[in-house]
Amino acid sequence: MTIHIGAQPGDIAETVLLPGDPYRARWAAETFLDNPRLVNEVRGMLGYTGTWNGHRVTIHGSGMGMPSLSIYANELIRDYGARTLIRIGSAGGMQHGVRVRDLVLATTASSLSTPSRGLFRELNFAPCADFGLLRAAWDAAQARGIRTHAGGIYSSDVFYDERPDLNEQLQRHGVLCVEMEAAELYIVAARHGARALAVLTISDHLLTHEALPAAERERSFGDMVHVALTAAFA
Repeated sequence: MTIHIGAQPGDIAETVLLPGDPYRARWAAETFLDNPRLVNEVRGMLGYTGTWNGHRVTIHGSGMGMPSLSIYANELIRDYGARTLIRIGSAGGMQHGVRVRDLVLATTASSLSTPSRGLFRELNFAPCADFGLLRAAWDAAQARGIRTHAGGIYSSDVFYDERPDLNEQLQRHGVLCVEMEAAELYIVAARHGARALAVLTISDHLLTHEALPAAERERSFGDMVHVALTAAFA
């Protein structure tokens, strides 16, 4: 057990999917895993371990924002032996060619700051995905016929953004979408020699202001979970 995770030794699989929302973790576990078992509910952050196609998998909530994600990623890796961590979450589209319902595979994740920023001092560290996971996720998405983009994303510290000037520069430089966790996940994984990837569903769009209807979110998020699981065990 750790401060934030009540799982016992052996309860956490080496492969962990990380949705932000703990209730999405429960939905994904009940939908995709065989014999899912609740292994954590400390502070309401739900985690389940089961099997997918015979492989042990944990699906564990990470909360909103990089500080929360950093806590869970560090403890899952250092204390429970997680070696593959895949964020599954929603994102806001930032390019006209990236549509609502599309998947984005984050090759890199830019940020203004992360909880790990103090380690690097003057260095602008460039956090990136594990290439093996990235390639496998791309192949899985193509096999499923899902519109998918691979490229740089932006991990923001804030949800209610008031920097239109920054968004304009990010769009100008080809950033595909914005979310709030991937940059820190990539840094923590790199620090501990683990594999990491963010597989994101575009649920809304900063330019068109379109948003994914609630009734359609489950189907679209299901594609994301399938791609993440397939990539993890390719």
